[in-house]
Amino acid sequence: MLKIGCHLSISKGYYKAGLDALAIDANTFQFFTRNPRGGSAKKIDLKDIEKFTKLFNENGFAPLFAHGPYTMNLCSDKRDIRDFAKNVFKEDLERLKLLPESYYIFHPGSHVGQGVEKGIDYIVEAMNDAIKEDCETTVLLEGMSGKGTEIGGRLEELKLIIDGVKHNKKVGICIDSCHLYSAGYDVVKDLDGVIEEIDKSVGMDKLMAVHLNDSKMEFASNKDRHEVLGKGTLGKEAIINIINHPLLKDLVFNLETPNELDGYKNEIAFLKANYKE
Repeated sequence: MLKIGCHLSISKGYYKAGLDALAIDANTFQFFTRNPRGGSAKKIDLKDIEKFTKLFNENGFAPLFAHGPYTMNLCSDKRDIRDFAKNVFKEDLERLKLLPESYYIFHPGSHVGQGVEKGIDYIVEAMNDAIKEDCETTVLLEGMSGKGTEIGGRLEELKLIIDGVKHNKKVGICIDSCHLYSAGYDVVKDLDGVIEEIDKSVGMDKLMAVHLNDSKMEFASNKDRHEVLGKGTLGKEAIINIINHPLLKDLVFNLETPNELDGYKNEIAFLKANYKE
């Protein structure tokens, strides 16, 4: 069974988001843990979570994608920004204990000129501060497009971070088809080769989730611009190959394409029609 969803708003609660997911034939969804451009988190509604958990279990949802805010830069050159990011990280992991199974996905951050090595040191420090031996949530570093000074555009950087985390049993990566292509990993012409690189650099056992997006940008552009499936530089054939690859097809996929619910519904129908059980 294809495990597929899209990014949904939880402004009206998790239960409403769950109903929206079911209405478009999704069996998971992604949400922001808090204001993606700020830092505030919505007050927890235990009754809403109870209703959603029942819905989740009754409908066989796959793990959710809980996405950290864009303002969370664990490797900033400014101490106050790093401290803010650390607090967000720890608070989000605590809040996720109340929800059904979720993957916590976040952008590693931008070193803003300090250098990759220093940036990775800061990220590892923050993750070791937040992730304890009894951590219940799977934490996933998102692979990036490599724009500017962001960390995570190279698979080797993700591996260095994971290796630096003391309690890393539940730490892995989430790949993004658009980001990979923009970072110079050719998922269109050499998907097998890219998967071999993932296995060699990070390990397939650490690949837990996929953001499925087409791209507005050319190969190796290092620019992050998502496109509707089949309308970008990856194209429909590459997307179909990704969801059917033997080493990827059982992972959880979520769409971050520029769509409303109707658009996501059409994309999910297209993917299910082309998925080989």
